Parts: sequence; C-alpha cells; structure tokens
Amino acid sequence: MVCDLCPRMCHAVRTAELGKGYCRMRSVPVLARAALHHWEEPPISGTKGSGTIFFSGCSLGCVFCQNDEISHKDYGKPISVARLADICDELISQGAHNINFVTPTHYAHVIRELLDSHPLPVPTVWNCGGYERVETLKALDGKVSIYLPDLKYMDPGPAQKYSEAPDYPNRATTAIREMVRQTGPCQFDADGLLKQGVIIRHLLLPGQLAGAKEVMDWVSEAFEPGAVLFSLMSQYTPWGRASEFPEIDRPLRKSEIRAAQQYMDALGLEGFVQDSESAKREYTPDFDLTGI
Repeated sequence: MVCDLCPRMCHAVRTAELGKGYCRMRSVPVLARAALHHWEEPPISGTKGSGTIFFSGCSLGCVFCQNDEISHKDYGKPISVARLADICDELISQGAHNINFVTPTHYAHVIRELLDSHPLPVPTVWNCGGYERVETLKALDGKVSIYLPDLKYMDPGPAQKYSEAPDYPNRATTAIREMVRQTGPCQFDADGLLKQGVIIRHLLLPGQLAGAKEVMDWVSEAFEPGAVLFSLMSQYTPWGRASEFPEIDRPLRKSEIRAAQQYMDALGLEGFVQDSESAKREYTPDFDLTGI
C-alpha cells in the first residue's frame, strides 16, 4: 500500500513484511497488548472493562508519550486481520463492554476491513491522539461508534516542540468536528455505558495551563452543551524524552490541576476530571503481548 492515512501523507510503501513512513509500521497490524482495561472514562470502562487493543507505531512524535515502548520503539507482534477478528471476539467473550482500538490511525485500512467483514456486537472505540485526516475518518463513517480523541494543543509552537506536528491544532479541531458529525450527541444505554458519541481528552502538561485553557475555550465555543463530553486528564508522568525538555520534566503541581479543574467548571464543560492519584507509572499497562 502507498500510505496517506494520517496528516503526514508521507506516501510510504508499506508491505506485510516492511514497515515504512513516519509510523514505521507494516501494512499488517502490529499489536502489543489486547486485554480488558478498567481505567478509561467510567461510561467506557463500565464494570467489566473496555476491550483495549494497543497498536504499535504512531503518527505523532510526543516526547512525553507514556506508551513510548510501542509508539516510538515499535515493540509488538505482526498478526493477520483474521487473528485481529479473533482477538475482538475473545475480548467480547471476557465481558468487554466495547472494543477499543488504541492508536489506530495508521491502521485505519485494517480496521475498516475488519469491521466490513466482521461486524461486532458491541460499540467500537477509536482511541486516538487527535491527529487525523478527515478523508480517513470519512471512510470510517458508520463503522465507529465512539470517538475518543486527544486535543493536545491549540498553539502550533508546543505542537511542534513536543509532538513534531505544527499543523496539529488545525488537523485535530477539523477532525473532531467530523467525529461529532458522524456520531451526533452522546448516547447511553440503560446501564450508563456510552453507546455512541465523542469524548475529547486533554492531558495537562507541566507549565502549560494557558494551553489547557485554550483547549477548553475551543471545546466550549465549538459545541453546544451535551454535544460532546470533555475529559481533563492529570495522569502526566515524565516519560520518554521528557528529560530533554526541563520545563516538562516534572510532575504536575496540585495548583495546576486545581486551576484547570476550576476553569473547566467555570465554562460548564460536561465530562470527567481525572484524580491526581492516577499520575503513577503502574497505571500504564504492561506491553508484553498479552492477548495477542
């Protein structure tokens, strides 16, 4: 395949044997873990867990990535689409409330093929960094139930410095509008589990409170109340290449978390606020090929 799935549009020739392009991945799926996950937002994790499938590789270069082992160091195992379908079925048999594709952007072609040939009886979650091509998302229209994108930055400066993507703000905001167009407002089942909709996540970074406020301002202005949910995350832990950037090579301060929460409340954004206790390395799953 000649790949133009993500905004980098590097037109790399990816084959089943050879990984190319910014994501460095083959055309076949490469997975690092597939298991029930209990630490997503409550209406996604529910009581039994979300069936998370972690793909290797990434179209972003976030220097602080907590999944650095698989997103940048490419750990994982190549599998077939047929095996991916079996993994989905196995997670559902374990009680998964949904199938949660984590960092799926560069495997949009695989997921589209999977969902065309193997419709799933539970909601599907597109759990991504927000750096998406609208054209790629449109090819998934009607196939993805829940979009779970990050909205990391509204300023091209930090987007370039920390994620190698100065076009991130425009790409992510345009993509999120398309996601909302596809799903409409959030819909829940009788047990309070999310069936359809968009939850926008923002990870607080040290010293970037102004940027967090810009993100929340955009969400508040872009969507009517109830159209989306917002998830303010405070799980940041210095990771990956964060040591190369002294200003973010520290934990969040409680005052930063408190100020961001207060701003979210003042805007009246509906959603979730992550407990500061989640900023621990043990909350990052082990990428040990579990379930693969």
